[in-house]
Amino acid sequence: MNKKPTIKEVAKYAGVSPATVSYVLNGVKKVSNETKKRVLEAVDQLNYYPDFTAISLSKRKSNLIGIMLPLIEDTPASVFKNNFYYTEFVSGVELVSRNRKFDTMITGVGNPEECRQWVKKRNLDGLIFLGLFPEKLYNEMKTLNIPIVLIDTYEKYTNLFSNIQVNDELGGYLAASHLIELGHKDIAFIATDLKSSPVDAKRYQGYKRALQETGIKFNEKLTYQTYDITFEHGKKVAEEILKSEQKPTGIVTVSDVLAIGIMKALQMKHIQVPNDYSIVGFDDLSISEYTTPSLTTVRQDIFEKGKYAANLLINAIESEDVEHQTVELPVELIIRQSTKAL
Repeated sequence: MNKKPTIKEVAKYAGVSPATVSYVLNGVKKVSNETKKRVLEAVDQLNYYPDFTAISLSKRKSNLIGIMLPLIEDTPASVFKNNFYYTEFVSGVELVSRNRKFDTMITGVGNPEECRQWVKKRNLDGLIFLGLFPEKLYNEMKTLNIPIVLIDTYEKYTNLFSNIQVNDELGGYLAASHLIELGHKDIAFIATDLKSSPVDAKRYQGYKRALQETGIKFNEKLTYQTYDITFEHGKKVAEEILKSEQKPTGIVTVSDVLAIGIMKALQMKHIQVPNDYSIVGFDDLSISEYTTPSLTTVRQDIFEKGKYAANLLINAIESEDVEHQTVELPVELIIRQSTKAL
């Protein structure tokens, strides 16, 4: 294995001092175009690259941000495999961070102390946290003294950090109202966990508000909880609906992933969507436009949400004067082929 070249070797090759090489690579002091050209040619010929770990320690800045995801099966990989929401969100973060000269690292949320040590070990400049933010983790993270942006968090103790949300209550309302306008009265609501997920609870409130405003009696037996968001959990809840004595004609879900899983399970039993069931998702994942039938859903721009989170975080890293803020992004109903009038 070839030995990694040093900055002294680059300087010798270019016929300049190591300090001059550093000036050229960091752009901190003007040098002549001829000198700059010689240094860059030496860097290219010797395949030299700086020791970013040493640089980050000396500057106390790593140009590195972290993304913490909910941990499923002890690995973040399963999160990406089972829910495309995270893929689209991280893509938005990565685009902005790369354009603003930051790198991105991803980990799963496990033990709060381990999470804090991960941030310190990697010398992260800032952190984006997706999902439920437990108070124990909050107590660990607030000691780090770095900017943190939370996503979809409603807990009162988190107001120390910036937070990006969507209007979840309105989203649930739009989904249920759409089915009601199509003549549906028996409408199921599919959540993950209404007790532990404030996001689902908000969407549930909107669903119930739509029923109340139109005089439709709320039926708790039409509420289902899956306790996870995967295609398989969507298929399982479809089986529950088919076995139940309460037969809905419309279904509101908190996730496109669950909605697509439900449609798949129904199609496997030769039950037609939307002829037999009208289904509304939530998120507007890119895949939703290409399902058969295409999925009616409540759109939140997940890619844009990731971009917004990254810009908010990097702004806070680069300026100490940025105040904590809560940002609410809009939602809208996207009508496709999975819903129809009775």
